[in-house]
Parts: sequence; C-alpha cells; structure tokens
Amino acid sequence: MSSSLLLSGTTVTSPFIAPSKLSLVRNFNKSSLLPFRNAPRSFTSVKCTLDSSYGGNAPTFPRTRVWDPYKRLGISPYASEEEIWASRNFLLQQYAGHERSEESIEGAFEKLLMSSFIKRKKTKINLKTRLKKKVDESPPWLKALLDFVEMPPMDTIFRRLFLFAFMGGWSIMNSAEGGPAFQVAVSLAACIYFLNEKTKSLGRACLIGIGALAAGWFCGSLIIPMIPTLLLHPTWTLELLTSLVAYGFLFLSCTFLK
Repeated sequence: MSSSLLLSGTTVTSPFIAPSKLSLVRNFNKSSLLPFRNAPRSFTSVKCTLDSSYGGNAPTFPRTRVWDPYKRLGISPYASEEEIWASRNFLLQQYAGHERSEESIEGAFEKLLMSSFIKRKKTKINLKTRLKKKVDESPPWLKALLDFVEMPPMDTIFRRLFLFAFMGGWSIMNSAEGGPAFQVAVSLAACIYFLNEKTKSLGRACLIGIGALAAGWFCGSLIIPMIPTLLLHPTWTLELLTSLVAYGFLFLSCTFLK
C-alpha cells in the first residue's frame, strides 16, 4: 500500500519515518517518474504470418506473366507432346503448394494442348480434301471402280482379318493330312455371309464371293510357281499356297467391296 501511495505522489505521514526522509522520498518519486510521463507513446506493430503471400514458404513460379506458353513452360516451339507433358509435370512438382504458380503452368499447358488438337484436326481435314480432289481429278474408269469400294471401321477390318488368317493357319497345320478344301469352303461361306449383310442381296453376295475365290485361285496359280522352292516348306503344296492367296482375295472382297 505504501508503494502505491508513493507512486501516486500523495503525502505520506508516519510516526516511524522521519520528516527528512519523507521529503527525500517525495523528491525521488517526482524526479524518477517525470521521464516516463513525458515520454511519447508509440506502438510497434507485429507482422503476422498471415500477411505473407499464399503458399507460405512455397517457391513462386517466375514466369507467370510470360504470354508465350512455350516460353512459360521453358520448352522449344518444336517440342513434342511428350516433352510438353514432361515439362508440365516437372514444373507442377517443383512449384507445388503455390496456387498462382500452378494455375499459370496449367494455363500454358492447356493452350498448347488445344493448339496441338487444332493442328491435328486441320491436318486430317486437309488430307481428306486432298484425297477427294485426287478422286475428282481421276479418270472416269477409276471413279467407277472406286464407287464399289468402301472403308469400314477398324474393328471390323481386324475381326475379318483374324478370321481369314486363322483359316490360313489351319490350312498350313493340316497340310500333311490333306488339302485345304474344307477351309476354303468355310472361308467362301463366311465371305458370302459378310457380303450379304452389306448388300442385302444373296445373289450378288454369292456372285462377288465366288468371283473373288476364282480370281484369287487364278492369281495364286500364276504367282506361286514363280517363287523359288528354296523359300518354301517341303510339305507346302501348290494347292495349299494357292488357297492362301485365295483367302486374301476373299478377305479384301468381303471387307472393302460394297
């Protein structure tokens, strides 16, 4: 209590303290507190970690304001699609945790990806236009021949190619036991079936199928004797090799002819 009274500057009287000592205490109280009363009041603001940029200690991508997407990703304008992907993944891993850096990298990557897609699309369109122009400039007989040809889906091509390749392998495996008559008959029936699905005419399908078999057998009988016997297996007969050529003709006719 006595200390609070001394600090407040009030007069203290006590029978236990001499008057001379009391005057010394009052003078010390006023002189010691004077500098603190006249001192200017100033406050120091503490900077909080929340005032720092987003991402804390994550590194910042230095090329966020670069307009060219190639320069922003640090690659050549002639870079392949694999190089673009590799640069994007590397930069995202290096600057992970900084939102603006990640957005800048992804933005440049999406621009390049869209540009690549547009170029491929234009190339396909130009290729189709060139092919159509070549067909229009071709002779009349070639145009009439191309009217009988169509391009089916790739899965259809592979399925039918597998079927006739299986027939060829089956004929080769049974070459020592007998001729490929059964395999040729099954292949002809499959060819007529596929043609009938497209033309919706059994008569035309049979005509095209039998014609393809005859043409393949005729071409095979002319081509096979020209092949040196050293290149052929000893058990492969002329009939077997001719049937292999016929399988090729049946495949082409039932797949690409209208």
